[in-house]
Amino acid sequence: MKWTRGYRSNNVDDRRGERGSAAGLGGAGAAGLLFMLFRRFGIVGVLVGGAALYFLSGGFGSGGSALSGQRDTTVNDPNEQPTVEFVSFVLDDAQNTWNDLFKAQGKQYQPARLQIFRTSISSACGLGQSAMGPFYCPSDQKVYIDLSFYDELKQRFGAPGDFAQAYVITHEIGHHVQHLLGLDKNVRSDRAGADSAAVRLELQADCFSGVWGHSSNERQLLEAGDLDEALKAAAVIGDDALQKQSGGGVRPESFTHGTSAQRARWFKRGFESGDMASCDTFGAASL
Repeated sequence: MKWTRGYRSNNVDDRRGERGSAAGLGGAGAAGLLFMLFRRFGIVGVLVGGAALYFLSGGFGSGGSALSGQRDTTVNDPNEQPTVEFVSFVLDDAQNTWNDLFKAQGKQYQPARLQIFRTSISSACGLGQSAMGPFYCPSDQKVYIDLSFYDELKQRFGAPGDFAQAYVITHEIGHHVQHLLGLDKNVRSDRAGADSAAVRLELQADCFSGVWGHSSNERQLLEAGDLDEALKAAAVIGDDALQKQSGGGVRPESFTHGTSAQRARWFKRGFESGDMASCDTFGAASL
């Protein structure tokens, strides 16, 4: 993918030198975090396959082991700087695309912020940790990512490439678009399952990521192999693939994000059409 080296975004906060806080886990913060865990892992309280590549033991966060406001300067690895710049570029490019698409429909786009962290971070949805993978918190309209996720994506799951990394960011921006349009309001307490609204929400975010991919391709930002990188990344984080990797059988009743084939198919649909109207997973008779 072609992008601007040395890029800086005003919508990115680099918080790798901070450690998260256990504060905010009560009340709405705890409810938001539990919803987030339900969406990403299907079941809270046992070791399960996380739809964002990681596995997480439940019982998250009631203790106060995280240190509030402390800084750890050892985690700001200068080798990560190109990735910070790349993430910044993709974030702004995606949000500029959505700004134009919203404007064409007479709507106003409100940009999300992106928080780069290491290990753990406090969010309006509760305490986030690296093991959760990248996530979007609708309560503060921010995307959160620990850059070590990309190492896992490449080394453990065999999905390398900068466009695979871009897919991760633009999927989360897809959730922001859903939030701005109110498409997520009826999914917060939805059950898991292969045909659940939770799965439809995630597949729509994949499709919205593809819509951005279409725009980037039209602007000649893509290079040979980029589309395949994104499709492979979408496939390796399918619920069925992750459940198989965890050593268990495939359990459609616990799906939260869709199968590998579904995730790749909906990304490709958005990529080929460039039209957010093609991403109506909620109205689709078949996923």
